[in-house]
Amino acid sequence: MTDTPTMKRVREGLKRRYRSEKRFQSFGILAIVLALGFLVFLLANVFVQGMSAFRTTEIAVQVYFDPMVIDPGGTREREALSKANYRGLVRKSLRDIFPDVKDRQDKRRLYKLLSTGAGFNLRKEVLDNPGLIGKTLTVWMVASDDVDMAFKNNASFDKNVKSQGINAKQSAWLRDLKASGQIRSVFNKTFFLSGDSREPELAGIGGAVMGSLLSLAVTLAISFPLGAMTAVYLEEFAPKNRWTEIIEVNINNLASVPSIIFGLLGLSVFLNVFNMNRSSPMVGGLVLALMTLPTVIIAGRAALKSVPPSIREAALSVGASPLQAVFHHVLPLSMPGMLTGAIIGMARALGETAPLLMIGMVAFIVDVPKGFADPATALPVQIFLWADSPERAFEEKTAAAIVILLAFLICMNLIAVIMRKKFERKW
Repeated sequence: MTDTPTMKRVREGLKRRYRSEKRFQSFGILAIVLALGFLVFLLANVFVQGMSAFRTTEIAVQVYFDPMVIDPGGTREREALSKANYRGLVRKSLRDIFPDVKDRQDKRRLYKLLSTGAGFNLRKEVLDNPGLIGKTLTVWMVASDDVDMAFKNNASFDKNVKSQGINAKQSAWLRDLKASGQIRSVFNKTFFLSGDSREPELAGIGGAVMGSLLSLAVTLAISFPLGAMTAVYLEEFAPKNRWTEIIEVNINNLASVPSIIFGLLGLSVFLNVFNMNRSSPMVGGLVLALMTLPTVIIAGRAALKSVPPSIREAALSVGASPLQAVFHHVLPLSMPGMLTGAIIGMARALGETAPLLMIGMVAFIVDVPKGFADPATALPVQIFLWADSPERAFEEKTAAAIVILLAFLICMNLIAVIMRKKFERKW
């Protein structure tokens, strides 16, 4: 059978179409590969920079808890013990290790081997155990941020001395400490338990994590019940008229409003009108609840729509009232979808920074908050503050905090996926 001109044109057109489809598929695969490549590069860069922050450097010194310095009156009163010159004890211990250091500038460099918070740590040990007074003990103290970075980058202290923030004499002292086993790298508990600090080696995310958890608790307690009840009313009981259409349109619009607008609302209403505590988790939770409420309502309505009408009809046919049909049958079946939407909304709230900046949660908070009214910051805000700090050691702190934030977000989204897979029903 010979091909007619029409058949030839058809075959040529099909070939062009197939080539076009293959090119489109190739471009799509290339776009996915590039996107994954950039994502892997970004995450790998953050992880590599942040892993070093999970360890810190400590230096061992022999400390004599001199009674004449700590408690000259011998009263053992807590107020007298807290006012002692513990920094002087730390400096004397360093001079005892290196007795040849006589020059004033060299002494200052020697003191910079340890963190400025070493004296506070020593005071805490004495306050917790006054029996240490009069004894000589080996105490592991946190090294300064320059020593910490130098030890992580060059544990032998034999090269790139200036770029590590320490000079040749300090490098020689650190080599002697390493040779005598008086310097080590340990797990950085301070990073997870303490609040913010001006000194990088003392800064931690404990306060920011607690502030985020308290804010999310307020957000969940407000947004989920209100969102679920609103979704039930709009989907099951509200009359279909112009007013409900306006409400639905406004809810959908609020879900796409920039988050900083909710921060401005919280600033003008919660702080200026109701005079609530500035930078508190209560205010932060209220602002985040307003921001996540439209998302929870939309997810709740979608979950209610996924329940087949036959469930409602079967309940009504056996004598159940409309209220009983919804709350005894429809709502329990839609609850997994509602919870999934609430968790996704909480994950979005956890990563928000702009609304919290507007209500003052950008303040420098040293203490870990213990209640909903205490001053606090949040994890994304803490990342913002550290990223703007000039000290080089805050770079690894910033990356490590990003790792922790990503871990929280991944866990929350994973819980949402697991709940959807486990409780989802096929109708």
